[in-house]
Amino acid sequence: MSEARQWTLASAREMLGEVRERTGKAVEEVEALLVERQKLPNGTPQAAAADRTVAERVGRWAREMEALGADVKGPWLVDFDNGSGYFCWRWPEESLDYFHGYDEGFAGRRRIQ
Repeated sequence: MSEARQWTLASAREMLGEVRERTGKAVEEVEALLVERQKLPNGTPQAAAADRTVAERVGRWAREMEALGADVKGPWLVDFDNGSGYFCWRWPEESLDYFHGYDEGFAGRRRIQ
């Protein structure tokens, strides 16, 4: 895990292109895997292997986001720590337009003025 980074709104928005590109690729891969997974009967070794592959791909995405300095808060959800809270982004949002405090979480996010 990388060292914690503090972001300005400008630096987080600058990084968002990279975050969106990598997230879009991961989402596309996971969605394709899930389509194939739905064809497999539950409880089979093939289904278990497919589930592991999906989890591994989501985990790889999370490590990529952390390497960029973002905080992963869930699948396709990242925060950028600004020292007083987080700039918050979730796939497929086009831009970084939300903020929430450290204790508020996603449900408490507000549009950046």
